[in-house]
Amino acid sequence: MAAAAFITEHLKFMLVFFKNNDVAILNGLIVLGTVACHTAYTLFAFHCPCSSGRNYLYGLAVIGAPALALFLIGIMMNRNTWNLLFECRLRKCQNLSRVAAFALLRAMMDQTIVAPLTWLIISFLRGHAYACALSEFIDPRTLEGFPQGQRSEVMAKLPCVESVPTVLQSFCAEIDRRLKYESQLIGWLLVAGMSLAVFIILCVKRCSSPLSYQQEDYWSQYCSHEKTLLQRTTSVHARLLAAQNVKSFFGFVALEKEDKEELMEHQRVNPICNTDWNRITGVYLYREKNGLPLYSRLNKWATYSQENSTETLEKEMDVLS
Repeated sequence: MAAAAFITEHLKFMLVFFKNNDVAILNGLIVLGTVACHTAYTLFAFHCPCSSGRNYLYGLAVIGAPALALFLIGIMMNRNTWNLLFECRLRKCQNLSRVAAFALLRAMMDQTIVAPLTWLIISFLRGHAYACALSEFIDPRTLEGFPQGQRSEVMAKLPCVESVPTVLQSFCAEIDRRLKYESQLIGWLLVAGMSLAVFIILCVKRCSSPLSYQQEDYWSQYCSHEKTLLQRTTSVHARLLAAQNVKSFFGFVALEKEDKEELMEHQRVNPICNTDWNRITGVYLYREKNGLPLYSRLNKWATYSQENSTETLEKEMDVLS
């Protein structure tokens, strides 16, 4: 019994920890996944063409193309992107100030740039693609004892030791070491630059935020709970509304036991008008009403709906910041 209670308490602690640190854990999983993908590509698919004019293009493509693809995928999977597009389409972002634009950009970039930055940093730290891309631009005069008069076609073959003339194979390791040194230097500079940028952004965010650290944490937890409950409720609402419509058409509806219990509990659900859907959808920046915080569009909609003033509700729901 004691062991079971001990395990249960630790499981509860782990669940609370993962729930409270879901963003950090998600970013960590993204980093690990990106590193695994880069490692697999390097081991099984990376093949430097060792040809003048092609090395450079291939190396740049290996470094930049996956990073760009990961960035675009991150943008597409970020709900803030579609909220912003919806906001611009419906409300034209007329009240978008510089502070609001900075907050929106930071929210969009929080997780979007994790994967592409990880790919870029790992690519530079490992140096294979960089060495492939710039091998043909090595000046032979900087290599002691290197035969003079060698053209770029010969220098481009250096990453492929088996394709290099025997007399030049002894220089392959030195050139590879030199190029990887340059590549890793760029990688570490990128790490330092991004760390400094993140630090500055966090400082600006904390200094410009009207909320205390504890309330920021509460706001984050509120948004997480609201998102979970909204998704769960919309799923049940859609299922029950579909059941009502199917029953009205056929005269009966085939429901699972759980669905029957939910239908008996709620009896009937009504469709939600487009106006209300639009009011709770879109970009939201923190606001207050009479000193009380409004943590989301849904929170603001519920607060102003209680006043039973359609004019006030429409006016306030169109305000972005």
